[in-house]
Amino acid sequence: MSTRTSSGTARTTLVFALITAAALGLTACSGGEPATAPAGASGAPGAAKGALPTEDVVAAVRKNEAAAKLLPADVRQRGSLTFAASVSNPPSAAYLPDGRTVVGVDADFSAAVTKALGLELKREVVGFEAILPALGSGKYDVGTGNFGVTEERRKTIDFVTYINDGQGFAARADSTLKAVTDLTQLCGLKVAVNAGTTFERTLEKNKGRCAEAGKPAYEVNVYSETGAIWMSLQQGRSDVVMNTINGVRYAVTQQENLKFLNEYRRLDVGFAFRKGTPLAPAFQAAVNGLKADGTYDRILRKWGVTASGIERSQISPPEIPAPKK
Repeated sequence: MSTRTSSGTARTTLVFALITAAALGLTACSGGEPATAPAGASGAPGAAKGALPTEDVVAAVRKNEAAAKLLPADVRQRGSLTFAASVSNPPSAAYLPDGRTVVGVDADFSAAVTKALGLELKREVVGFEAILPALGSGKYDVGTGNFGVTEERRKTIDFVTYINDGQGFAARADSTLKAVTDLTQLCGLKVAVNAGTTFERTLEKNKGRCAEAGKPAYEVNVYSETGAIWMSLQQGRSDVVMNTINGVRYAVTQQENLKFLNEYRRLDVGFAFRKGTPLAPAFQAAVNGLKADGTYDRILRKWGVTASGIERSQISPPEIPAPKK
């Protein structure tokens, strides 16, 4: 049986922050595997727990004339782009303590690409589940939310890739799980995920494998807010969290009593557009221009996600195949 919760998107990062603060007061269970992550996974090198980096790595971006010429005439005349942005958790997207300023990998790439195209960025914070369906209405030009490129999504959405992230797992430090390389390892457990994500779809699609293996099914606990999945794990209502690789790595550096299990699979991540968008070539050229001038690498280093770098931006590439079992 799935558990679903709902509340305002603007509270997500506050919830995450409260969970982090509470978790820092906990003592890790003795004998548990330490909650480790690669150096820099918590953001800026040497940053204190809970502190988000604020270095402006976009200020030096100059207009990319070649990329800007690829924009549709009506967009050049309008002079702006409207982004529908999901603000879930760092390092992808989060609020600064003022509760208004959005920062993160998505925010920096959105700002850098828009600046390279000579346009004004207009951002509206939207719930993750609502973004992709809303793109077709024309209300928004672009969607961001660490959207993985999948074959299912490619049927109705165009993507321009800018990083590589994917699916990862975390558990409490006292969990006997070491690495989830096959979903049947989750049989009989409760797995917390966000609604409308590739994590939810992956788990629901493969749920029958437990019965085939003669094991009890795993339970998928679905939450609208990222903060809620970590609270469910800390409170023992879930046994495992499945989330973005970078998000999981960040979380375990901020909360005690947790451990990063492993990367399950990688996915390209891209800006999302309505199918057939004329914006894709300009965005692709802008991202590749950021790679050439060094801005791209500065953004990755700022957020401690250099392992998520891509060689070049692509327009709606095929989905990276899932691990073979």
